[in-house]
Amino acid sequence: MTGHQDVTRTAYDGIVELYASMFADRLEAQPFARSMIGTFAELVRGTENVRTADVGCGPGHLTAMLNGLGLDAFGLDLSPGMIEHARRAHPALSFDEARMEAMPVEDGSLGGVLAHYSMIHTPPEELPALLAEQVRVLAPGGLILVSFFGTEGPEPVRFDHKVAPAYSWPVDRFAELLTGAGLTPFARLLHDPASERGFLDTHVLARRP
Repeated sequence: MTGHQDVTRTAYDGIVELYASMFADRLEAQPFARSMIGTFAELVRGTENVRTADVGCGPGHLTAMLNGLGLDAFGLDLSPGMIEHARRAHPALSFDEARMEAMPVEDGSLGGVLAHYSMIHTPPEELPALLAEQVRVLAPGGLILVSFFGTEGPEPVRFDHKVAPAYSWPVDRFAELLTGAGLTPFARLLHDPASERGFLDTHVLARRP
């Protein structure tokens, strides 16, 4: 495990209950994010392969949401504390500890991957390998929805996230990475600043050809 992953895992393990209490109902006040997740779920259902990974699932609230939207979703997370909480909170669903760069998933077996602010802690130079792993597990025609902090500058920006160091991305640069990984970005949504830093909430949908 590389240094940043060790730091991230330890940081999230230390705030499991606080994080879960803060984010369990947060999408109720985020209609744009809800709409993108709903659109993602509808498109995945249209592929007739509803098996979906919620990567970086945290306490499992979005895994449960995806199942409620008709997907056969399971959660993966680097933090054993988060996985333990998710299993308690959602005992009918499947959760496993795993790295996004090395998912315990067969090649081409998924109709969807949700990465909701779960790639933000990955350094820019490591992101292509992480995206390649998402492509590996997606079936042809499968979809990925990536949400992250967007910046209007030309380069990704490292910042002190409240949990662990993170990066914001220009949406065009991130879309180029998706294309380079073998995906076809086809929809994006940017909206009001996500924090006092002025970053935009950014959501990008892409498909594996």
